[in-house]
Order: sequence, then structure tokens, then C-alpha cells
Amino acid sequence: MWPTFWGSYARHIQDPGKQPLFLVLVGFIGSFLFIRLSVRMIRRGVRWWPGNVTPGGLHIHHVVFGLFFLLLGGMGAFATAGTHPWLDVFGLVFGIGCGLVLDEFALLLHLEDVYWSEQGRKSVDAVIVGILFTGLLLVGYLPLGVTPGSHVRWGLIGVISANALFTAITLFKGKFWSGMIGIMVPGVSWIGAIRLARPNSPWARWRYTGRARKYARARRREARWHGRADAARRRLFDLIAGKPTPAGVRPTRAHLLAERMAQRVAGQRTGRPTVKLYLPQDEARMRRLARLPASRHRGAFTAAPPAPSVRRPAPAAADAGRRHPERPVPRAGTPTPDGRRASATARRRTIAAGRRRIRPRPRPERG
Repeated sequence: MWPTFWGSYARHIQDPGKQPLFLVLVGFIGSFLFIRLSVRMIRRGVRWWPGNVTPGGLHIHHVVFGLFFLLLGGMGAFATAGTHPWLDVFGLVFGIGCGLVLDEFALLLHLEDVYWSEQGRKSVDAVIVGILFTGLLLVGYLPLGVTPGSHVRWGLIGVISANALFTAITLFKGKFWSGMIGIMVPGVSWIGAIRLARPNSPWARWRYTGRARKYARARRREARWHGRADAARRRLFDLIAGKPTPAGVRPTRAHLLAERMAQRVAGQRTGRPTVKLYLPQDEARMRRLARLPASRHRGAFTAAPPAPSVRRPAPAAADAGRRHPERPVPRAGTPTPDGRRASATARRRTIAAGRRRIRPRPRPERG
């Protein structure tokens, strides 16, 4: 088996001079699969797996390492003038950088860490498009079989121009994969350009606004065919890259632990108190109030019933500047079996409502 494999490899890869491009593809796929395995292990909180790289509390994304590999591979290939075996080595390094950078394509696009959100699926799309494009170059070297040095005719130029036009129309109709495949395989984008556009595409907004029947047909076709294809694609992406975190769900324990450690280190360096991330203010307030007795946070979120009060008569001249004469004072002597219990209840309601605790003042005796 191995002699047959190496013979096919030498005949199809080495002899045509495609080994550097093949190593680019190998590094691309290998780095993408490795980094996805790594982030899924970190997401699950596996103890023996190395965590995020956070020197000094700063979380370094793997796109930074990808840029380093890209620069190293590109500059190395130019510095060695494309000689073997250096071209093969730097081709592998360049492929590793491509996988690491495109895995965080959504971060570069949104300028926000959306790795585990629904917007993070754009990274998987970019990686698959890159792998597909590199694989087609490896198989056909250039679109439509054109190789450097071959004689190009006007008919072939016309076919390439028509294919580019149909590919652009297919992309405007919202058929991303048909357009990408149609770049390398003529005919796929032509079919996509002729058929109806997807209802949420720019073409539908431009052309189907005043055509209710055609827009209704596009929606029925979307629900019948594209909905199933999108569901299958979503399941495949979940298997490859992991399921994104739904909106409104708190991050995993591993993310919270990593952010907490980073904030703790940053607080030790700056001397400032740490701030708990991923915790909204309302939830943090509820957590704090949950540790207090029930009588102290009863009126924090719901308004407490007003405490019974009476108007105190105007005080004497000596007490006029100490208390406001119109401020309501809790009633101390309510007609209940136990006057002390009623007074304590009034004080608790006053504290729960957020007012200052005021001790009842005995009424002056009338002479």
C-alpha cells in the first residue's frame, strides 16, 4: 500500500512542483483542527489541558500567533528565493499561520470577541472557503485550467469574464457557497445566477420589492430547501467547531475562571479592586442582597407599603432647628395587642423603604 501511495504522491504532487502548496494545505487544516480542539478543551474546563495564554493578566488571542507565523513564512520564502527544502518548510509555516488567523476571522471583522457567539460562525465559513480554494488550486492549479506560459485565446478570456459576472450575481443573490465554488468550477455560479435569490439577499431587496409573487416564491423555496441545507450546515459546523453559546446565556465556568484570574492579576499590579465580569449590575445587586436578612432587602426591588404615620405638632422653639416639623414620624402607640411589636414593624418597614431610621418622640403632655 505504501509504495502505491508514495508513487501517486510523487507523480501528482512532487513532480509537478506542488509540494509547497500541499504543505500549505496540510498546515492550514492541521492548525485549524488543533486550535479548535484546544479551545473546546478550555471551554469544557479540562484541568490537564493548558489554558489561555494570559501573561500579566492580558489574554492573547491565537490570531497574534497566526500573524507571527504568516510573517515568518512569507519573509522566509522571499529570503531563501524559493529554494528547496526551505520553500517546503516555510510553506508549512505559512499554512499554520493561515489556519490560526482565519479561525478568528470574526474577531477581525467585528473588532469584538464573538468567538462563541452566532457571529463567530463567520470564522468557520472563512476557514472552509480558504481550505476549498487551496485544495482547488492544488488540484487544478488555476481556474479553468490556465497555467503560466500557456497561450490564452480571446474565447477563454470571454468565458472567464462571463464566469466572473455570474459569480458576482450569485453572491448578490445570497448564495455564498455556489459563488465560491463557481469561481473555480464554471457552471455552478451560472445555475445560481439564473435561479431565484434568497429572500434576505441584496438582490431580493433591489429586485423583489415590488414583485409580491416572486418574493413569495423565494420565501417558499427558502423554507423548503435552504432551511434544510442551513440546518445540516449548522449541525456540521457544531460537530467541527463546537456549538455557539446562545444569546442571554452566561459564559462557561472556564471562561469565568480565566477572566477572574486575569482580573485578579491586573488588580494586584494596579492596586485597584477587581471587577467581576459577565455579571450584570442587577444580578450583582441581587447576589449581594441575597446574603442580607430578609428585612433589609425586602424593599430593594419592590416598593414596600407606606408605614403608618401621623403629623407631629409644631415643636418648641429649642427643637425647631433640629427636626423638620412636617416630617412624618412612625406611630409608636398603635391600637394593637402589643405596642412594641407594632413599633418594631414600623421601624423595619422604614428601613426597607430606604428612609432614615427615626425613633418615635413622645407626645408632649397638654396642660
